[in-house]
Amino acid sequence: MISVRHATQADIPAMEALIARSGIELSEGFYTSEQAQAVTRHVFGVDTQLVADQTYFVVEKDGQLAACGGWSKRSTLFGADRTKQGADPLLDPAREPARIRAFFVDPSAARQGLGRLLLQHCTDAAAAGGFHTLELAATMPGVPLYTACGFEVLERFELALPGPVQVPLARMRKVISR
Repeated sequence: MISVRHATQADIPAMEALIARSGIELSEGFYTSEQAQAVTRHVFGVDTQLVADQTYFVVEKDGQLAACGGWSKRSTLFGADRTKQGADPLLDPAREPARIRAFFVDPSAARQGLGRLLLQHCTDAAAAGGFHTLELAATMPGVPLYTACGFEVLERFELALPGPVQVPLARMRKVISR
């Protein structure tokens, strides 16, 4: 049985562990080991503001955490708590896109439709919140999912991380209503 529910503070340790596994294992073939390690260590993780806003979700499969991800009505495009600086202001749904944030699937549950299910759940919630467009920063492993779900690449860019390591990302957008 598969279910989607709001993430809670109590879920954070399990989500962080899932994110670390996903970041390393599902990056194979898209990033070098060095890139996967760097982006997982320095960027990936839970943004607790999303949990507090109740816009971050977990997918459970047979009672086990299998995926997590969310959407945001705030300006931060990507990154965990450790990457944020200062206040995270609210977006104007009439003129700014909601953010799709921090999607991770446990490697044991990859390519079973959980990312697509979660993305649809977040799209519906953002639309209910008055947003007409979604935007995200995709890792290379995520680009195929987002493209298949109707997102278009706006720009490709590289994130400079310690090491020094350069990690390619893609800023993507999708109109969900007019």
